[in-house]
Amino acid sequence: MEKPFVIGIDMGGTNTVFGIVDARGHVRARSSIKTQQYADINDYVNTLSDEMMKLVDSVGGIEMIRGIGAGAPNANYYTGNIEHAANLPWKGVIPFARMLSERMGVPCAITNDANAAAMGEMTYGAARGMKDFIMITLGTGVGSGIVVDGRVVYGHDGFAGELGHAIAVRENGRLCGCGRHGCLETYASANGLARTAREILSRSEKPSLLRQLDSENITSKDVYDAAVQGDQVALDIFNFTGRILGEKLADFVTFSAPEAIVLFGGLTKAGDYITKPIHEAMEANMLPVWKGKVKLLLSDLKEADAAVLGASALAWDLPQA
Repeated sequence: MEKPFVIGIDMGGTNTVFGIVDARGHVRARSSIKTQQYADINDYVNTLSDEMMKLVDSVGGIEMIRGIGAGAPNANYYTGNIEHAANLPWKGVIPFARMLSERMGVPCAITNDANAAAMGEMTYGAARGMKDFIMITLGTGVGSGIVVDGRVVYGHDGFAGELGHAIAVRENGRLCGCGRHGCLETYASANGLARTAREILSRSEKPSLLRQLDSENITSKDVYDAAVQGDQVALDIFNFTGRILGEKLADFVTFSAPEAIVLFGGLTKAGDYITKPIHEAMEANMLPVWKGKVKLLLSDLKEADAAVLGASALAWDLPQA
């Protein structure tokens, strides 16, 4: 019997969003639960399964579901486990894919959220038809998914592709949550851009609309709003951020020679303010063999659906019983 739907799950530290997805990338039904509400993983899996079954029933029952794909922090595609995720309420190693598959009666796969985003872009979005590209997610951190010959690169242990933790600034680099200094995500994420704003404002007396705000609470959106009004300090912040990211993207190209780099996440809403300096720095630092050959694209996926779509893409290739 034809199984026309899959389920995508985006597990965040606060909320878990899930939906029924068809082969065209349409989210047919969606819902959510509060992740932090469940201190016991068994309670979480049981509640998640019960809520998903309500959606499943609305499309004709479990026999219509091909499989489940999930994106989660520290998720290992090889093992199906969530391993020591700092932002989730359950510590240690959680065999999430097995638990959910047994509860739902369909196969399940899991990967980290950036790899899920890459799968979603390749299946439904801007990278559809591409076999070699790099996905960069610019949110509170910097995530990445590397696709080579049509497959996500996981490495020998399932955790390859942490480009957000490539060192971008070696001398006096910012302390990262991973414990190292100078990681890319401390500069090129939304949080990193806000840190840059505070640093530039503190060491310069140049007038800026941003000085009207509490510097400790400045956000990337504040910087964007100021840039739109022609604020030079805000423009300097975007240029600095874009330069650092563009330089590292030129380095990343040397690893896998991608057809494109696809950017996704809240920081991309700044449009040309961030993408122009990224592209200029990337091209300026590119090895000659790749100059002008690697496209810089923005995600095609609707932000509201992107995480669920990305996770769901894992499910189409799952083996059937």
